[in-house]
Amino acid sequence: MTMVTRMVTHADLDDVATDVRQISVSARLEAVLADGRSLVLLDDRGWSVSGSVDIRAWISAEDVESDTRIVVGPDEPFDGRTHEQMAADHWSSLASILRHQGVDVDAQELERLPHDVVLSERLRAWIA
Repeated sequence: MTMVTRMVTHADLDDVATDVRQISVSARLEAVLADGRSLVLLDDRGWSVSGSVDIRAWISAEDVESDTRIVVGPDEPFDGRTHEQMAADHWSSLASILRHQGVDVDAQELERLPHDVVLSERLRAWIA
């Protein structure tokens, strides 16, 4: 049986950034399997920030990593739901996506896995 060993979110600039007062980042969450394969779980996430000054003056790689982790979930509660309910739904949804790709995994197991964020070279260069 193929096991999931960790989660990785890849973050990249959405477009070539020409205005230093704004940044738009896309995030793709993948499950890394013991056999070396990676399976995409979420590829429709991202975030943007804009302001009146050069964002690079106050944004760091650590900030981008933190924001990237937030956008791949779990989401904030709504309609009277708790953080715990949102997290349970999130991890169950990811486990379901993996089952559809032939990997049997428990939602709680996914939640406990290490989660790395990898910033693209282009994004790192823009921040620097």
